[in-house]
Amino acid sequence: MFLLSVNLRWQFNNLQALHLSSFREKNSCLINSLIISINQLGKITSDQMKNHFDFIIVGAGVLGTFHAYHAAKFGKKVLLVEKDQYPTQATVRNFGQVVPSGMGGDWFHYGVKGIEQYNQIQQKFDISIRNNGSVYIASDPDEQQLIHELKAVMDLRGYTAQLLTTHQCVEKWPALKSSYCKEALFFPQEVSAEPEKMIFRLLEYIQINFQNLTYRPATTIIDCVVSGNLVRVVSNQKEEFKADKVIVCNGGEFKLLFPDLFRQSGIVTSKLQMLRSIPMPETKLEGNVLTGLTIRRYESFQECPSYKNIKTPDHLAELKKWGIHILFKKAVDGSIIIGDSHEYADVNHTDDLGFSQNEYINRLMLDEAQRIVNFDVSQIATAWSGFYPQHNEKDIVEIDIEDKIHIRTAIGGKGMTTSAGYAEVSIKKLI
Repeated sequence: MFLLSVNLRWQFNNLQALHLSSFREKNSCLINSLIISINQLGKITSDQMKNHFDFIIVGAGVLGTFHAYHAAKFGKKVLLVEKDQYPTQATVRNFGQVVPSGMGGDWFHYGVKGIEQYNQIQQKFDISIRNNGSVYIASDPDEQQLIHELKAVMDLRGYTAQLLTTHQCVEKWPALKSSYCKEALFFPQEVSAEPEKMIFRLLEYIQINFQNLTYRPATTIIDCVVSGNLVRVVSNQKEEFKADKVIVCNGGEFKLLFPDLFRQSGIVTSKLQMLRSIPMPETKLEGNVLTGLTIRRYESFQECPSYKNIKTPDHLAELKKWGIHILFKKAVDGSIIIGDSHEYADVNHTDDLGFSQNEYINRLMLDEAQRIVNFDVSQIATAWSGFYPQHNEKDIVEIDIEDKIHIRTAIGGKGMTTSAGYAEVSIKKLI
Protein backbone atom coordinates (compact mmCIF):
# COMPACT_ATOMS: atom_id res chain seq x y z
CA MET A 1 0.00 0.00 0.00
CA PHE A 2 2.84 2.38 0.89
CA LEU A 3 4.69 1.60 -2.38
CA LEU A 4 1.51 2.19 -4.37
CA SER A 5 1.02 5.59 -2.74
CA VAL A 6 4.62 6.65 -3.50
CA ASN A 7 4.31 5.48 -7.10
CA LEU A 8 1.07 7.42 -7.64
CA ARG A 9 2.64 10.60 -6.18
CA TRP A 10 5.70 10.19 -8.48
CA GLN A 11 3.43 9.84 -11.53
CA PHE A 12 1.36 12.89 -10.50
CA ASN A 13 4.48 15.07 -10.12
CA ASN A 14 5.74 13.96 -13.53
CA LEU A 15 2.40 14.85 -15.11
CA GLN A 16 2.52 18.29 -13.43
CA ALA A 17 6.01 18.90 -14.80
CA LEU A 18 4.95 17.77 -18.30
CA HIS A 19 1.88 20.00 -18.27
CA LEU A 20 3.91 23.00 -16.99
CA SER A 21 6.58 22.40 -19.64
CA SER A 22 3.92 22.18 -22.32
CA PHE A 23 2.25 25.36 -21.01
CA ARG A 24 5.58 27.20 -21.11
CA GLU A 25 6.24 26.11 -24.71
CA LYS A 26 2.79 27.21 -25.88
CA ASN A 27 2.69 30.49 -23.87
CA SER A 28 6.32 31.60 -23.73
CA CYS A 29 5.53 35.09 -25.08
CA LEU A 30 2.79 35.59 -22.47
CA ILE A 31 5.09 34.43 -19.66
CA ASN A 32 7.92 36.70 -20.79
CA SER A 33 5.53 39.63 -20.98
CA LEU A 34 4.31 38.89 -17.45
CA ILE A 35 7.88 38.73 -16.15
CA ILE A 36 8.73 42.08 -17.76
CA SER A 37 5.57 43.65 -16.30
CA ILE A 38 6.35 42.34 -12.82
CA ASN A 39 9.91 43.69 -13.04
CA GLN A 40 8.65 47.07 -14.21
CA LEU A 41 6.10 47.12 -11.41
CA GLY A 42 8.87 46.36 -8.94
CA LYS A 43 10.96 49.21 -10.33
CA ILE A 44 8.00 51.62 -10.11
CA THR A 45 7.31 50.53 -6.54
CA SER A 46 11.01 50.95 -5.67
CA ASP A 47 11.09 54.45 -7.19
CA GLN A 48 7.91 55.36 -5.36
CA MET A 49 9.38 54.20 -2.08
CA LYS A 50 12.61 56.07 -2.81
CA ASN A 51 10.68 59.33 -3.24
CA HIS A 52 8.30 58.75 -0.32
CA PHE A 53 9.24 60.24 3.05
CA ASP A 54 7.75 60.51 6.51
CA PHE A 55 8.76 64.19 6.62
CA ILE A 56 9.82 66.68 3.99
CA ILE A 57 11.35 69.80 5.55
CA VAL A 58 11.48 72.89 3.33
CA GLY A 59 14.30 75.28 4.23
CA ALA A 60 17.73 74.36 5.61
CA GLY A 61 18.26 77.35 7.86
CA VAL A 62 18.72 76.68 11.55
CA LEU A 63 14.97 76.19 12.16
CA GLY A 64 14.47 73.76 9.27
CA THR A 65 17.70 71.86 9.86
CA PHE A 66 16.86 71.22 13.51
CA HIS A 67 13.38 70.02 12.50
CA ALA A 68 15.10 67.55 10.16
CA TYR A 69 17.60 66.58 12.87
CA HIS A 70 14.92 65.76 15.42
CA ALA A 71 12.70 63.90 12.94
CA ALA A 72 15.69 61.78 11.93
CA LYS A 73 16.53 61.13 15.60
CA PHE A 74 13.02 59.73 15.99
CA GLY A 75 13.80 57.26 13.18
CA LYS A 76 11.71 58.96 10.53
CA LYS A 77 12.66 59.01 6.87
CA VAL A 78 13.42 62.67 6.14
CA LEU A 79 14.06 64.83 3.09
CA LEU A 80 15.52 68.27 3.81
CA VAL A 81 15.48 70.67 0.85
CA GLU A 82 17.12 74.09 0.46
CA LYS A 83 16.27 76.42 -2.43
CA ASP A 84 19.77 77.93 -2.58
CA GLN A 85 23.10 76.18 -3.03
CA TYR A 86 23.51 76.69 0.72
CA PRO A 87 21.70 78.72 3.42
CA THR A 88 22.24 82.44 2.81
CA GLN A 89 19.67 84.25 4.93
CA ALA A 90 19.20 85.01 8.64
CA THR A 91 21.01 81.86 9.85
CA VAL A 92 24.32 83.11 8.46
CA ARG A 93 23.71 86.85 8.93
CA ASN A 94 23.58 87.18 12.70
CA PHE A 95 25.82 87.40 15.76
CA GLY A 96 25.75 83.71 16.61
CA GLN A 97 24.80 84.45 20.20
CA VAL A 98 22.88 81.70 22.03
CA VAL A 99 21.27 83.57 24.93
CA PRO A 100 18.32 81.89 26.69
CA SER A 101 18.77 84.58 29.37
CA GLY A 102 17.20 87.09 26.98
CA MET A 103 14.14 84.98 26.11
CA GLY A 104 10.68 85.22 27.63
CA GLY A 105 8.07 82.57 28.46
CA ASP A 106 8.46 79.12 26.92
CA TRP A 107 11.23 80.42 24.70
CA PHE A 108 13.58 80.58 27.65
CA HIS A 109 13.12 76.83 28.10
CA TYR A 110 13.57 76.19 24.37
CA GLY A 111 16.84 78.13 24.61
CA VAL A 112 18.07 76.12 27.60
CA LYS A 113 17.26 72.90 25.77
CA GLY A 114 19.01 74.31 22.72
CA ILE A 115 22.25 74.86 24.64
CA GLU A 116 22.14 71.22 25.79
CA GLN A 117 21.73 70.04 22.21
CA TYR A 118 24.44 72.31 20.85
CA ASN A 119 26.85 71.02 23.49
CA GLN A 120 25.93 67.39 22.83
CA ILE A 121 26.61 67.74 19.11
CA GLN A 122 29.79 69.78 19.70
CA GLN A 123 31.22 66.96 21.81
CA LYS A 124 30.90 64.64 18.80
CA PHE A 125 31.50 67.01 15.90
CA ASP A 126 32.84 70.56 15.71
CA ILE A 127 29.97 72.90 14.81
CA SER A 128 31.85 75.97 16.17
CA ILE A 129 30.14 76.15 19.58
CA ARG A 130 32.19 78.03 22.23
CA ASN A 131 31.29 78.37 25.90
CA ASN A 132 32.35 81.90 26.91
CA GLY A 133 29.09 82.95 28.59
CA SER A 134 26.87 86.01 28.17
CA VAL A 135 27.04 89.29 30.06
CA TYR A 136 24.55 92.18 30.26
CA ILE A 137 26.23 95.48 31.09
CA ALA A 138 24.08 97.98 33.03
CA SER A 139 24.98 101.64 32.50
CA ASP A 140 22.49 103.40 34.79
CA PRO A 141 20.26 102.75 37.85
CA ASP A 142 17.23 101.68 35.78
CA GLU A 143 19.23 99.02 33.99
CA GLN A 144 20.79 97.94 37.28
CA GLN A 145 17.31 97.48 38.75
CA LEU A 146 16.31 95.26 35.83
CA ILE A 147 19.36 93.00 36.05
CA HIS A 148 18.75 92.54 39.79
CA GLU A 149 15.14 91.56 39.09
CA LEU A 150 16.16 89.15 36.35
CA LYS A 151 18.77 87.64 38.67
CA ALA A 152 15.99 86.87 41.18
CA VAL A 153 13.91 85.22 38.45
CA MET A 154 16.84 83.10 37.29
CA ASP A 155 17.62 82.06 40.85
CA LEU A 156 14.07 80.71 41.19
CA ARG A 157 14.51 78.80 37.92
CA GLY A 158 17.84 77.36 39.02
CA TYR A 159 19.56 79.01 36.06
CA THR A 160 23.04 80.19 37.06
CA ALA A 161 23.46 83.97 37.04
CA GLN A 162 26.15 86.10 38.68
CA LEU A 163 26.05 89.80 39.50
CA LEU A 164 29.38 91.52 38.82
CA THR A 165 30.71 94.84 40.08
CA THR A 166 32.38 97.43 37.85
CA HIS A 167 35.80 96.20 38.98
CA GLN A 168 34.92 92.57 38.24
CA CYS A 169 33.62 93.54 34.79
CA VAL A 170 36.69 95.45 33.63
CA GLU A 171 38.91 92.77 35.11
CA LYS A 172 37.16 90.03 33.11
CA TRP A 173 36.60 92.18 29.99
CA PRO A 174 39.40 94.81 29.95
CA ALA A 175 38.01 96.29 26.72
CA LEU A 176 35.01 97.70 28.63
CA LYS A 177 35.07 101.26 29.93
CA SER A 178 34.51 101.54 33.67
CA SER A 179 32.64 104.82 33.07
CA TYR A 180 29.92 102.87 31.24
CA CYS A 181 29.84 99.68 33.26
CA LYS A 182 28.02 100.24 36.56
CA GLU A 183 27.18 96.58 37.15
CA ALA A 184 26.59 93.42 35.12
CA LEU A 185 24.71 90.13 35.07
CA PHE A 186 26.77 87.17 33.83
CA PHE A 187 25.53 83.77 32.60
CA PRO A 188 28.62 81.53 32.41
CA GLN A 189 26.81 78.54 30.87
CA GLU A 190 25.73 80.28 27.67
CA VAL A 191 27.44 79.73 24.34
CA SER A 192 28.09 81.27 20.97
CA ALA A 193 28.54 79.97 17.42
CA GLU A 194 30.24 81.21 14.29
CA PRO A 195 27.22 81.99 12.09
CA GLU A 196 29.12 81.68 8.81
CA LYS A 197 30.26 78.17 9.85
CA MET A 198 27.74 76.60 12.23
CA ILE A 199 24.91 75.69 9.82
CA PHE A 200 27.27 74.13 7.29
CA ARG A 201 28.90 71.97 9.94
CA LEU A 202 25.49 71.00 11.34
CA LEU A 203 24.30 69.97 7.87
CA GLU A 204 27.45 67.90 7.44
CA TYR A 205 26.91 66.28 10.83
CA ILE A 206 23.34 65.17 10.16
CA GLN A 207 24.24 63.75 6.75
CA ILE A 208 27.05 61.69 8.26
CA ASN A 209 25.05 60.44 11.23
CA PHE A 210 21.57 59.75 9.83
CA GLN A 211 21.23 57.30 6.95
CA ASN A 212 17.48 57.96 7.02
CA LEU A 213 18.01 61.63 6.12
CA THR A 214 18.52 63.03 2.62
CA TYR A 215 19.68 66.62 2.04
CA ARG A 216 18.99 68.31 -1.29
CA PRO A 217 20.39 71.84 -1.77
CA ALA A 218 19.56 73.95 -4.85
CA THR A 219 16.07 72.45 -4.81
CA THR A 220 13.15 74.86 -4.85
CA ILE A 221 9.71 73.48 -4.05
CA ILE A 222 7.21 74.91 -6.56
CA ASP A 223 4.12 72.89 -5.64
CA CYS A 224 2.89 71.38 -2.38
CA VAL A 225 -0.64 69.95 -2.14
CA VAL A 226 -2.48 67.40 -0.04
CA SER A 227 -3.37 64.35 -2.17
CA GLY A 228 -5.36 61.75 -0.30
CA ASN A 229 -3.46 60.69 2.78
CA LEU A 230 -0.17 62.13 1.53
CA VAL A 231 1.35 65.42 0.48
CA ARG A 232 2.54 65.72 -3.11
CA VAL A 233 5.60 67.93 -3.56
CA VAL A 234 7.17 69.02 -6.85
CA SER A 235 10.60 70.62 -7.25
CA ASN A 236 11.90 73.08 -9.81
CA GLN A 237 13.62 70.11 -11.45
CA LYS A 238 10.18 68.49 -12.00
CA GLU A 239 10.92 65.79 -9.43
CA GLU A 240 7.92 64.55 -7.53
CA PHE A 241 8.08 63.53 -3.88
CA LYS A 242 5.44 62.35 -1.46
CA ALA A 243 5.37 62.61 2.30
CA ASP A 244 3.15 61.93 5.26
CA LYS A 245 3.88 65.46 6.45
CA VAL A 246 5.59 68.56 5.06
CA ILE A 247 7.04 71.30 7.27
CA VAL A 248 7.72 74.67 5.60
CA CYS A 249 10.37 76.60 7.55
CA ASN A 250 11.41 79.00 4.82
CA GLY A 251 9.60 82.30 4.34
CA GLY A 252 10.45 82.39 0.64
CA GLU A 253 8.74 79.09 -0.13
CA PHE A 254 5.85 79.99 2.14
CA LYS A 255 5.29 83.08 -0.02
CA LEU A 256 5.65 81.09 -3.26
CA LEU A 257 3.50 78.10 -2.31
CA PHE A 258 0.73 79.77 -0.31
CA PRO A 259 0.64 83.44 -1.40
CA ASP A 260 -2.80 84.19 0.06
CA LEU A 261 -1.91 82.75 3.46
CA PHE A 262 1.40 84.59 3.35
CA ARG A 263 -0.21 87.96 2.64
CA GLN A 264 -2.66 87.45 5.51
CA SER A 265 -0.09 86.03 7.95
CA GLY A 266 0.80 89.31 9.68
CA ILE A 267 4.50 88.63 9.12
CA VAL A 268 6.82 91.61 9.09
CA THR A 269 10.41 91.67 7.88
CA SER A 270 13.12 93.14 10.07
CA LYS A 271 16.26 94.57 8.50
CA LEU A 272 19.37 94.61 10.69
CA GLN A 273 22.66 96.37 10.11
CA MET A 274 25.84 94.83 11.49
CA LEU A 275 29.54 95.64 11.26
CA ARG A 276 32.70 93.62 11.70
CA SER A 277 36.03 95.12 12.78
CA ILE A 278 39.42 94.16 11.50
CA PRO A 279 40.97 91.29 13.53
CA MET A 280 41.90 92.49 17.01
CA PRO A 281 43.14 89.33 18.75
CA GLU A 282 44.66 91.34 21.60
CA THR A 283 41.28 92.88 22.53
CA LYS A 284 39.80 91.15 25.58
CA LEU A 285 36.09 90.93 24.90
CA GLU A 286 35.19 87.25 24.90
CA GLY A 287 31.69 85.79 24.86
CA ASN A 288 28.33 87.42 24.19
CA VAL A 289 28.51 91.03 25.37
CA LEU A 290 25.13 92.76 25.61
CA THR A 291 24.66 96.30 26.86
CA GLY A 292 22.18 98.70 28.41
CA LEU A 293 20.04 99.12 25.31
CA THR A 294 19.70 95.33 25.16
CA ILE A 295 18.51 95.29 28.77
CA ARG A 296 15.88 97.82 27.71
CA ARG A 297 14.82 95.63 24.77
CA TYR A 298 14.96 91.89 25.45
CA GLU A 299 11.85 89.92 26.42
CA SER A 300 13.21 88.50 29.68
CA PHE A 301 13.69 92.03 31.03
CA GLN A 302 10.26 93.08 29.77
CA GLU A 303 8.80 90.47 32.13
CA CYS A 304 10.49 92.10 35.15
CA PRO A 305 8.23 94.09 37.52
CA SER A 306 9.98 97.45 37.03
CA TYR A 307 10.13 97.33 33.25
CA LYS A 308 6.84 99.16 32.65
CA ASN A 309 8.11 102.10 34.68
CA ILE A 310 11.43 102.45 32.87
CA LYS A 311 11.72 105.61 30.75
CA THR A 312 14.07 106.13 27.81
CA PRO A 313 16.72 108.79 28.57
CA ASP A 314 16.99 111.60 26.05
CA HIS A 315 20.48 110.54 24.95
CA LEU A 316 19.10 107.13 23.91
CA ALA A 317 15.96 108.35 22.12
CA GLU A 318 17.46 108.47 18.61
CA LEU A 319 18.99 105.03 19.07
CA LYS A 320 15.66 103.59 20.17
CA LYS A 321 13.97 105.16 17.14
CA TRP A 322 16.14 103.00 14.85
CA GLY A 323 15.80 99.90 17.03
CA ILE A 324 19.47 100.02 17.95
CA HIS A 325 20.90 98.01 20.82
CA ILE A 326 24.61 97.42 21.06
CA LEU A 327 26.02 93.89 21.05
CA PHE A 328 29.60 92.73 20.71
CA LYS A 329 30.88 89.29 19.82
CA LYS A 330 34.49 88.43 19.21
CA ALA A 331 34.94 85.91 16.40
CA VAL A 332 37.57 83.18 16.24
CA ASP A 333 39.81 85.32 14.00
CA GLY A 334 39.79 88.14 16.57
CA SER A 335 37.45 90.39 14.64
CA ILE A 336 34.56 91.88 16.60
CA ILE A 337 30.97 91.97 15.36
CA ILE A 338 29.16 95.16 16.40
CA GLY A 339 25.48 95.97 16.01
CA ASP A 340 22.63 96.03 15.52
CA SER A 341 19.63 98.06 14.31
CA HIS A 342 16.05 97.20 13.36
CA GLU A 343 13.87 98.58 10.58
CA TYR A 344 10.53 96.97 9.75
CA ALA A 345 8.16 96.47 6.82
CA ASP A 346 5.08 94.28 6.40
CA VAL A 347 5.21 91.38 3.96
CA ASN A 348 3.67 93.41 1.16
CA HIS A 349 6.33 96.14 1.37
CA THR A 350 9.52 94.22 2.18
CA ASP A 351 11.31 95.57 -0.88
CA ASP A 352 10.98 99.07 0.54
CA LEU A 353 13.67 98.21 3.10
CA GLY A 354 16.30 97.98 0.37
CA PHE A 355 19.64 96.18 0.59
CA SER A 356 21.96 99.15 0.97
CA GLN A 357 23.44 100.26 4.28
CA ASN A 358 22.17 103.39 5.98
CA GLU A 359 25.40 105.12 7.00
CA TYR A 360 23.58 107.30 9.51
CA ILE A 361 22.53 104.14 11.39
CA ASN A 362 26.07 102.79 11.26
CA ARG A 363 27.39 106.03 12.71
CA LEU A 364 24.83 105.95 15.54
CA MET A 365 25.87 102.40 16.40
CA LEU A 366 29.59 103.13 16.32
CA ASP A 367 29.24 106.27 18.43
CA GLU A 368 27.32 104.35 21.09
CA ALA A 369 29.75 101.43 20.87
CA GLN A 370 32.68 103.79 21.45
CA ARG A 371 30.97 105.00 24.62
CA ILE A 372 31.15 101.42 25.91
CA VAL A 373 34.57 100.07 24.87
CA ASN A 374 38.11 101.43 24.83
CA PHE A 375 39.35 100.08 21.47
CA ASP A 376 38.90 101.96 18.19
CA VAL A 377 35.54 100.78 16.82
CA SER A 378 36.01 102.74 13.60
CA GLN A 379 38.40 100.10 12.25
CA ILE A 380 35.66 98.33 10.31
CA ALA A 381 36.50 95.66 7.76
CA THR A 382 32.98 94.95 6.50
CA ALA A 383 29.32 95.78 7.02
CA TRP A 384 26.19 93.90 6.00
CA SER A 385 22.44 93.74 6.38
CA GLY A 386 20.46 90.79 7.63
CA PHE A 387 16.76 90.18 7.09
CA TYR A 388 14.48 87.97 9.10
CA PRO A 389 10.71 87.46 9.28
CA GLN A 390 8.89 87.87 12.56
CA HIS A 391 5.38 88.56 13.85
CA ASN A 392 4.42 91.48 16.06
CA GLU A 393 1.93 89.46 18.10
CA LYS A 394 3.19 85.87 17.88
CA ASP A 395 6.51 84.32 18.81
CA ILE A 396 6.38 82.20 15.65
CA VAL A 397 3.92 81.70 12.81
CA GLU A 398 2.32 78.24 12.95
CA ILE A 399 -0.24 77.35 10.27
CA ASP A 400 -1.55 73.83 9.67
CA ILE A 401 -3.21 72.72 6.42
CA GLU A 402 -5.34 69.56 6.78
CA ASP A 403 -2.93 68.31 9.44
CA LYS A 404 -0.53 67.44 6.60
CA ILE A 405 1.28 70.67 5.70
CA HIS A 406 2.74 72.59 8.63
CA ILE A 407 4.14 76.10 8.24
CA ARG A 408 6.65 76.99 10.94
CA THR A 409 8.38 80.28 10.22
CA ALA A 410 8.95 83.88 11.33
CA ILE A 411 10.82 82.92 14.50
CA GLY A 412 12.42 86.36 14.47
CA GLY A 413 15.80 87.13 16.02
CA LYS A 414 15.71 84.21 18.44
CA GLY A 415 16.34 81.49 15.86
CA MET A 416 19.95 80.72 16.79
CA THR A 417 19.03 80.48 20.47
CA THR A 418 15.73 78.61 20.40
CA SER A 419 15.39 76.66 17.12
CA ALA A 420 16.94 73.46 18.46
CA GLY A 421 14.67 73.28 21.51
CA TYR A 422 11.54 74.47 19.73
CA ALA A 423 12.02 72.05 16.81
CA GLU A 424 12.23 69.08 19.16
CA VAL A 425 8.85 69.96 20.70
CA SER A 426 7.39 70.72 17.27
CA ILE A 427 8.40 67.33 15.85
CA LYS A 428 7.10 65.47 18.90
CA LYS A 429 3.70 67.08 18.44
CA LEU A 430 3.57 66.19 14.75
CA ILE A 431 4.63 62.59 15.39
